[in-house]
Amino acid sequence: MSGQVAIGEAPGIEAIEGIARAAMARLPAAFAAHLGDVVLIVEDYADDETLAALGIEHPLDLTGLYHGRPVGEKSSMDSGGLPDRIHLYRRAILEEWIETGVRLDDLVAHVMIHEIGHHFGLSDDDMHALEDAVDGPSA
Repeated sequence: MSGQVAIGEAPGIEAIEGIARAAMARLPAAFAAHLGDVVLIVEDYADDETLAALGIEHPLDLTGLYHGRPVGEKSSMDSGGLPDRIHLYRRAILEEWIETGVRLDDLVAHVMIHEIGHHFGLSDDDMHALEDAVDGPSA
């Protein structure tokens, strides 16, 4: 079916990843230039260790997570570590989609941009401005 989701079928990991990558492709060049080494991982749920470390009891309460050091905190002395990673959690995103009625592509882009914001060490206000740059002003 070439990436399409059948009626009545929840979007799979590949569909969520495709939406996230499309949002990344719309980022301003100044941001996109610093995302080449960031790994995007889409999973159904966060693992128990991650949830425990964040003090989150239910896996549907976490839609995304950034692992790494913000760009401004990196050093040329950093080496041998894992690459920066953005995790998106499909089932939590779908649950929020159902609860809020927000378009799925808008919701995935919002979560993705929020995690990208952590990569750059942005404030919440800066993240909202970046989201506006990707999607245009909201109505």
